[in-house]
Amino acid sequence: MKNLPLDPQLFVKNRQRFVAKMQPQSIAIINSNDELPTNGDALYKFKQNSDLYWLTGIDQEDTMVVLFPDNPDPKYREVLVLVRPNELKEKWDGHRLRKDEAYAISGMSTVVWLDALDGLLQQWVNDAANIYLNSNENNRKSNLVPVRDYRYAEEMKARYPLHNYLRAAVLFKQLRAVKTPEEVKVMQVAMDITGKTFERLLKFIQPGVWEHEIHAEIMHEFLRNRSAGEAYGSIIASGDRARTLHYVANNQECKDGEVILMDFGAEYGGYNADLTRSIPVNGKFSPRQRQVYDACLHLHNYAKSILRPGITIAKYHEMVGEEATKEFIKLGLLTEEQVKNQDPETPAYRKYLYHGISHHLGVDVHDLGPSMYQPIPEGAVMTIEPGIYIEEEQLGIRIENNIWLTAEGNVDLMKHIPITADEIEALMKK
Repeated sequence: MKNLPLDPQLFVKNRQRFVAKMQPQSIAIINSNDELPTNGDALYKFKQNSDLYWLTGIDQEDTMVVLFPDNPDPKYREVLVLVRPNELKEKWDGHRLRKDEAYAISGMSTVVWLDALDGLLQQWVNDAANIYLNSNENNRKSNLVPVRDYRYAEEMKARYPLHNYLRAAVLFKQLRAVKTPEEVKVMQVAMDITGKTFERLLKFIQPGVWEHEIHAEIMHEFLRNRSAGEAYGSIIASGDRARTLHYVANNQECKDGEVILMDFGAEYGGYNADLTRSIPVNGKFSPRQRQVYDACLHLHNYAKSILRPGITIAKYHEMVGEEATKEFIKLGLLTEEQVKNQDPETPAYRKYLYHGISHHLGVDVHDLGPSMYQPIPEGAVMTIEPGIYIEEEQLGIRIENNIWLTAEGNVDLMKHIPITADEIEALMKK
């Protein structure tokens, strides 16, 4: 990673929170992600398992974490497992962590090498009644590849068939949804980098620029500020392409009179930002573009005003949909008659706003959290991102900030980033 060292207490606290949720006489074993092949002898860029990173801050392949708070030997109550450094491999692939370096990152004093784990693990497992293993229980998951977590679960069940197996994912869903102040501090750096990048773009964009050139400016600003890079594939969509929610081709010219939708965020220290802004390519909204923009900003602010700990995402989306309906009538997109005769299962506003308004944000861009029918917990960091997409006008506008929900109220972690039409036009004029 390119970031400055993080406070290891962030990860110490995360492990303490996880262990506090474990049942007595339980051991939890969490694996890193696989290194995945592309073609020939090449590999995809390694991406750490988010749960393992959340527990340790370690971004290295072939890593494991073993948590056994009831281990009779206190030294082995939390164990970090690393691949043993190999001089030949390091000549090709670079430095691998030593024990003192791993301690400085994770705060874990007991580090064992992977090739020495089996003999130790057998004794630990025999002293435990329950085994927590991990799996990907993200509700949006669609990948059926048998990744390491699932292969490891099969191996453990074959080796220790009479133990009681528990789902670590249930605990991660509860815990990762609630951000500690230490986590938010790191997320704020990612958001500050993202904000600096947006202001750079306001000075750069003009008619005739290409989407890929804007993308290059984003990457330049991210990397020069110690970001690891993009939190997700940046969306740089000018004109009608803004209506494609996951447009990532970024290969067309931005033309005079168009509005360009830019959805991007920096990753810093393993945590992510997620910003969307829609700006006029020529620096000045047309009267109609501004009317739609202001309506979208109204929806953004309305959503922020009702998003509180305790509300469910289902209820929240319903309320934002009702407000969107009023705005779309004012914009001339819907009529009172259409709303009166709408199918309750497919409300009329969905023609112009066809995605959710918020998601959890953290180590993953679509971070873990309760289902849409369960209350949002205090401490969650959520996006707020209403959009208005009008096919007839070849116009798509979305406005997104990231919000920390606290007992004292919402903390807009992107409040410093220009958001009103006046602010955007003034900065583009410079």
